[in-house]
Amino acid sequence: MPRCAANGIEIEYETFGSPNDPALLLVMGFTAQMTLWDEGFCRILADGGRYVIRFDNRDVGLSTKLDGVEVDIGSAITSLMTGDPPPPVPYTLTDMANDAFGVLDALGIERAHIVGASMGGMIVQTMAIDHPERILTMTSIMSTTGERDFGEPSPEAMEALLTPPPTDRAEYIENSVLVSKIISSPRYRDEAKVRTRAAAAFDRCFYPEGAGRQLAGIVASGDRAEALPQLHVPTLVIHGRADPLIQLSGGERTAELVPGANLLVFKDMGHDLPEPLWPLITDAILSHTAHAIG
Repeated sequence: MPRCAANGIEIEYETFGSPNDPALLLVMGFTAQMTLWDEGFCRILADGGRYVIRFDNRDVGLSTKLDGVEVDIGSAITSLMTGDPPPPVPYTLTDMANDAFGVLDALGIERAHIVGASMGGMIVQTMAIDHPERILTMTSIMSTTGERDFGEPSPEAMEALLTPPPTDRAEYIENSVLVSKIISSPRYRDEAKVRTRAAAAFDRCFYPEGAGRQLAGIVASGDRAEALPQLHVPTLVIHGRADPLIQLSGGERTAELVPGANLLVFKDMGHDLPEPLWPLITDAILSHTAHAIG
């Protein structure tokens, strides 16, 4: 896969479709590699006439990692729970948003449709706030505004998020199955696919060190409650009613704050993108982005 210089670091990325089509940038979530945007999902969007770009965020996958840069994760978590000022952090969501713009710059793309999942939703919201002139449309999936009173995780989901994964490959795969049972879509859970995906992710890049820095960056960025109502970017919010990690109120609040935003809720969707829902999710994204081709 190609790599580009972006915002002072190196970003691993991959494209699908024709560069002559409107660009659609996919931004993945907390500790997740770009491959969690499944190739099949990407190709559906590309077949729909979009130039699809997926990439590894900093500190995950094959992009630049800030090896050895320490953060006070305990204080960051306390700050998340209490609203107290966060500790110093090496980067914030704004830096990660600038990474994403750097990928677009490297590809010579001035304006793009942007789609983010979970933390990726927070990143694309930040992109739209900071540089709305570069955004054709925004889609925020299973994400939230950063306000503590919305989208709060269940205690079990929070524990699953914050527990460091095992370093042994086999144990990592088994732990991924357990986490999936907590946060993924109950109706569509496929243990075999979870195992296959976990094995591939471990083999491609196992890097748990980046989790603390990404979480600290989320906390230090604060909320977007004052900025989102000022947006004039066509926005689609997608969320699952069965999401225990970022509960539905996070998506509802996002759609409430962004003027003219549309909210699409899937009854049986958890904190994942289950393959049986791909036709509906991709159709919604293609329809949303069709209204602002350019």
